[in-house]
Amino acid sequence: MNMRTKLAAGVATFAIAAASALPALAAEKWDMPMAYSGSNFHSENGVKFAECVTEGTGGEIEITVHPGGALFAGADIKRAIQTGQVQIGERLLSGHQNEDAIFGFDSVPFLAPSFEDSARLWEAAKPKIEATLAEQNLHLLYNVPWPPQGLYFKKEVNSVEDMKGVKFRSYNNTTARLAELTGMSPVTIEAAEVSQAFATGVAESMISSGATGYDQKVWESLTHFYEVDAWLPRNYVMVNGDVWKNVSDANKEVINTCAAEAEARGLEAAREYTQFTYDGLREGGMKVEPAGEELMTGLREIGETMTAEWLEAAGEDGQAIVDAYKGAE
Repeated sequence: MNMRTKLAAGVATFAIAAASALPALAAEKWDMPMAYSGSNFHSENGVKFAECVTEGTGGEIEITVHPGGALFAGADIKRAIQTGQVQIGERLLSGHQNEDAIFGFDSVPFLAPSFEDSARLWEAAKPKIEATLAEQNLHLLYNVPWPPQGLYFKKEVNSVEDMKGVKFRSYNNTTARLAELTGMSPVTIEAAEVSQAFATGVAESMISSGATGYDQKVWESLTHFYEVDAWLPRNYVMVNGDVWKNVSDANKEVINTCAAEAEARGLEAAREYTQFTYDGLREGGMKVEPAGEELMTGLREIGETMTAEWLEAAGEDGQAIVDAYKGAE
């Protein structure tokens, strides 16, 4: 063997040895911020989804969930995903109606007040929502509804007139407008800050599911919960569009399967959690009951006003969603 051959053989041997000494390709790590507490059913569902993806991809994609607004506040999560600060996350899209009115389709008062109605409304809105998110570099993986929204107060309320002057926690355009039309004073408060806001008197009321009140132990400050079934807003889990494009077909299939399971599991949890949280609020000392007819009459009138306003803001796309939804009845 001449010198050149020996050198070539030596280089090849070194290359093989060096390659064998290299560590395996590192797992792709995704951070997943979520706005609600770790004990909330949405967050628990997100953790199971993350575990499913990590296991299903053989650790090639490892998702770490950050609940309770620990990584980003709720209002900042969507932007963080869009810009690639995080790869994936969950957000209540109705909180971004100021960007596009179409995001508020699931929070139109009394349009879809039951789980069945909410499912039909989502099917009607799904193509437009997915297309709008895609334009914003976001790919939708799954979404889960909240239980029906009810009204919380620290006093007895029998009519819309009784609501005037109350400091009301708002979290999107719909809730802020509801406050205005009922004579309440809207105060923007993220879910993670609800307990403190009520404890310090920054807010005295809110419209939310039994789940939020139960998770935040609002019975420590509030006294009444009225079942009004105003709407069922949805939380959406989205992945950055550029990140999604670079996921292998095999791993996309795994993620989509895990997402479908999370959507079904989340819906079932929302259904079961509804009565569970009502019972929990009662055990905490709150009075939980359906709203009286006088209060409901006033709220429905306000709902009609807000529906008309949303349709005007959402334009043809909004009307198409409502028409498709009603046509599926």
